[in-house]
Amino acid sequence: MILKFTKLFSILFLFAACTKTAPQTKVIPETITLLSTPAERDSIIKEHLSSAYEKGLYSRAFQEELDKGLAKDSTIAYLWQQKAMPLYKQGKYEAGSDFLDKAVKYKPEEYLEYRAFMKCIFSKRYKSAIEDFEACKAKYGNSIVMDHSYDFYIGISQLQLNLFEEAEQTFEKDLAHQIKTYGEGFVHHLDLFYLGISKYENEKYEEGIVAFDKALKLYPEFADAQYYKAMCIGRLGNEEEALELIEVAAKNGQAGYTINEDNASYERYPYQKRWQK
Repeated sequence: MILKFTKLFSILFLFAACTKTAPQTKVIPETITLLSTPAERDSIIKEHLSSAYEKGLYSRAFQEELDKGLAKDSTIAYLWQQKAMPLYKQGKYEAGSDFLDKAVKYKPEEYLEYRAFMKCIFSKRYKSAIEDFEACKAKYGNSIVMDHSYDFYIGISQLQLNLFEEAEQTFEKDLAHQIKTYGEGFVHHLDLFYLGISKYENEKYEEGIVAFDKALKLYPEFADAQYYKAMCIGRLGNEEEALELIEVAAKNGQAGYTINEDNASYERYPYQKRWQK
């Protein structure tokens, strides 16, 4: 009996030791306090967000200052989003995702699309990104986030999952929707670039060249479009022309004529080449 008790005590001791040393992520307890007026919530945001930024975006003090605001009202979605944002920019996706989930919980109409974008471009959780974007479409239609449509990001996610036929259909449908809804002038060079990528992956090289040429009409020095156009040309048998265009693409890429989305300084976009001098 004494032997059994000693063995049990040893197991419990080891379990307690493991639990004590496990790293913990500080999360505000779910003590929800709803304030009576939007003005009071705005006051909390103004006070603690301003103070947080004074302490440095990537500092522990930044997070602690936002925690003080959330201790007053844990349902302020914007403060949860602000806690998540610098972590994503540091590549700490798992740590940031818990906070971003809270932002979605308390204000899905604003942060569900943002979370979907972060999953697609930052944390590369493509299946989950598609689920979020489909949920957004069900509620709000094929709307816009970070300058592009929900279907644009769904198409990118499909490309990254090697669902090339589905991606091509998504980009084709999205372009038709944009032209019908907003007009030809609304079409972005990246819409045409990724359509071209889907054509390339589906071995429709002539159609890929057409799409890349349209992208290059909007952004003539676009190195990545030039590169993949060259790949299509090469697959069609004209290797000399392809090599010449790759040289042009390399010069333009090294000069910075690549994907220049706002978040490209933090994350390389799918199919974006690494142009080294």
